[in-house]
Amino acid sequence: MFKCDYDIKFNNKDQNFEKMTLENYKQKERRKGKHASSTENRRLVWEYVIWPLILEVNRNYFTLQEYHIKRDCVCENKEILPSKIVGGFVSLLVKGILVREKNIYSIHYKLIPYMRKKVHLDYGTVIREINTKK
Repeated sequence: MFKCDYDIKFNNKDQNFEKMTLENYKQKERRKGKHASSTENRRLVWEYVIWPLILEVNRNYFTLQEYHIKRDCVCENKEILPSKIVGGFVSLLVKGILVREKNIYSIHYKLIPYMRKKVHLDYGTVIREINTKK
């Protein structure tokens, strides 16, 4: 064994290692890149706020007030920061998944059949549906 290998092993034994609990993991997890973070925020907003809201109101559009009520409820129940929700919402608008007309937001026209069938629509399916050429 080389001297430096011994030093590394010796130093590791001296340190106090904590058990990896959920709280410790959240503190030590790596920060995501900009693209991964945006995708995560879009997925979060779609699956917890937008799609459940669309199914609740039973139409392919919703008002800003309806969105605010649903957003506040989700932020409180899931303990999510409103800034993550806002970022994901704007990102969904930029991607073309949501379309804005004054105070009314509607979903992409290719998603309407899923709404009528009242199926659970995850973000991956949304992206595939919108980007496919038919």
